[in-house]
Amino acid sequence: MTVLSEAGSALSHGGSRAIRRSPYPGWFFLPAALIYGVLFLAPTFASLYFSLTRWTLFNSTFIGLDNFAQFFREPFLVQGPVNTVLYAAVTSGLKVVLGMLLALLLTSAIMGRGYLRSVVFFPVLVSTVGVGITFTVLMHPTRGMINDTPALFGIKGPGWLVDPRLALFSVALVDVWKGVGPATVIYIAGIVAIPKDYYEAARIDGATKWQNFLYVTLPLSRPATATVIILSFIGGLRTFDLIWAMTRGGPGFASDTIASVIYKQYRAGFYGLSTAGNVVLFVLIGIWSCR
Repeated sequence: MTVLSEAGSALSHGGSRAIRRSPYPGWFFLPAALIYGVLFLAPTFASLYFSLTRWTLFNSTFIGLDNFAQFFREPFLVQGPVNTVLYAAVTSGLKVVLGMLLALLLTSAIMGRGYLRSVVFFPVLVSTVGVGITFTVLMHPTRGMINDTPALFGIKGPGWLVDPRLALFSVALVDVWKGVGPATVIYIAGIVAIPKDYYEAARIDGATKWQNFLYVTLPLSRPATATVIILSFIGGLRTFDLIWAMTRGGPGFASDTIASVIYKQYRAGFYGLSTAGNVVLFVLIGIWSCR
């Protein structure tokens, strides 16, 4: 016991010495804290204040929660948060499913596996606005290549971006095409990290490929799934550039998201209302990030 206590005392003193001799004293973090406070905390609290005012560049009038009341009272403004959550749910769900399927394919023994991985990830490198403009042309109801193909067989294609029922989902599909690459990479890393012993044990027990996936790959890929869901959902909540490049929130307000509503209100001079929308978006992302 004496030896153990002495060893514990030595470790304790050694640990204390290690802490005292740390090359990173408290003041070392002061510049980072200062930058964080100036560039993040100060604008955040300023936004909270200005969301409670009717303001211009030169003056402001405190009006309490009126901006938030109006934001959730006007039907065309309410459409933004509803569309945002729907868009985020659709894009994150599809990225999870497609990312998993592509990762299974790209971790199997197929020819040109490295090339195919590059192909899947390539859309991520392309400008979002460029992708939006390209697909706007491809999805044109009468002159777009996507509708021209079924027209050869006498089938009339839908109005992808002009039909209020399809516009939001059409942009979501383009978002999935562009953003499934990172989800696939995350799943590839998760699948490759699974120890081969599990598959060997399952093979000895006579498990089929479907059972391997259901009882080994899927459960052990749960951390990758959680990462993809969180990142994709946050990306969906924040989306603006692709929506604006393809539909500008139209037709009408059918594909408006919170970000496009914020931009429209700010451009129209309703600065307090647009700031309130920013706070709503901040709260949504914060709640989801803390899950």
